[in-house]
Amino acid sequence: MKSSKILPFLLILAVMTGCGGGSGSSSGSSTPPAAVNNALSITVNGSLCSANSYVNKPCVSVTICTPGTSTCQTIDDILLDTGSYGLRIFKQALNVSLAQVTAGSGSLAECVQYGDGSSEWGPVQMAGVVLGTEPAVQVPIHVIDYTFGTAPVGCQNADTSPSEAGLNGILGIGFFAQDCGSACVSFSDNGMYYTCNGSNCSGTAVSLSNQVQNPVALLPQDGNGVIVQLPSVPSDGSPAVNGSLVLGIGTQSNNAPASAVKPYTSDLYGNFVTTFSGISYSSYIDTGSNGLFFPSPSAGLLPDCDSPDSDWFCPSSTISLSATNTGASGSPIGVVSFQIGNFDTLTSSFNNVFANIGGKQTGEFAWGLPFFFGRNVYIGMEGRESSLGKGPYWAY
Repeated sequence: MKSSKILPFLLILAVMTGCGGGSGSSSGSSTPPAAVNNALSITVNGSLCSANSYVNKPCVSVTICTPGTSTCQTIDDILLDTGSYGLRIFKQALNVSLAQVTAGSGSLAECVQYGDGSSEWGPVQMAGVVLGTEPAVQVPIHVIDYTFGTAPVGCQNADTSPSEAGLNGILGIGFFAQDCGSACVSFSDNGMYYTCNGSNCSGTAVSLSNQVQNPVALLPQDGNGVIVQLPSVPSDGSPAVNGSLVLGIGTQSNNAPASAVKPYTSDLYGNFVTTFSGISYSSYIDTGSNGLFFPSPSAGLLPDCDSPDSDWFCPSSTISLSATNTGASGSPIGVVSFQIGNFDTLTSSFNNVFANIGGKQTGEFAWGLPFFFGRNVYIGMEGRESSLGKGPYWAY
């Protein structure tokens, strides 16, 4: 499993892969709902996931175009990630030409490092990006290509292919507009951005406009946030489920928040506070994490599974728990009830989607994909206004 934090600067990017999963049949026959003008279909381990390599994998399609042209390609098997910012596509999945972004006299490249030591490396290139039937936006994206130049030390074990990573790309639609922000504008030794001349690559500062950017933030009407809508899942799981990613909050008739929705403001790192078992943790809400990840209150209550699934919990029976979320500003305060079942027992079925799987994480509380089932979860874009307030915030 990959950690849910990019290093450095604690930028969130969760890609929980390879941590076990059901051995059942493919759910590729699931038909996603028809898209409307400001919504994309989501299939969790369904027809938009061309490689069901792990459980609780939310997939969307994204259309990529050669900048300024109608030469386009629609790519499935893109992980929907509310915990990261910007679009990342494997070179092997691309069939259209993109324009290289420069940095000084060289080509701009990026190294994305994960807490478990894995990484993504490759050039930053300009693309036309179409989300659903929204207008195309011209945006720098990260093309994942381990052969580009010479990767820095932190990316020398970079993923080499979609099959290795278990996806064609990642669509980061969290509430920040760029994936690094002002830190990478000011410092060349930022550990993320590099300028490459031939095979020689060195750290570089990069302007906000050339950083990998969240395409949602550039939408002319619906750029103030998104809503993730996923149905409830039975206690024993489901082969696949369908939902929607709705673009905009309060901008059209289909994205007006219900009166009971509460916004939980985040801090500068995208976190709020979760109090669990009497201890307060920095926490975040993230479709890219395929389980609920938190410090276990006791090994007796939530024992680890046997290897190779020892990152997951395997209680003898399903455990009912609760935690309290508090916005970074000190309000609102709300209790969330959840359950943790036996990971090995659940994933031994033909099901791939579960609302009650979790595993251990030190010092943080990650409300991963199980949190989204049966909820409409709102992600308010930084600096943008909606009826829920000014982003960044989570709301549900």
